[in-house]
Amino acid sequence: MRAIITVIGQDQKGIIARLCTCLYEKGVNVLDISQTLLQEYFTMVTLVDLSGCKVPFDSLQSELSGLGETMGLSVRIQSEEIFNAMHKI
Repeated sequence: MRAIITVIGQDQKGIIARLCTCLYEKGVNVLDISQTLLQEYFTMVTLVDLSGCKVPFDSLQSELSGLGETMGLSVRIQSEEIFNAMHKI
């Protein structure tokens, strides 16, 4: 199973490092990252492989959301299938 993680918020040091550390600790493999700055706002979309994930999806979702809250960011994860269905025209 693959998923899409989105991160949005004020730019600050360590966003990618902290996110990737959290994913590594849970056994999640990062397949691709696209990130940019829109003036002072950081935006990132990450494609991940969950096949080796050591925790249930709901737990990972809560962990990432909590990480986002501690950093003042919006961090969301959804399955690739749901993401694609939501963005079909």
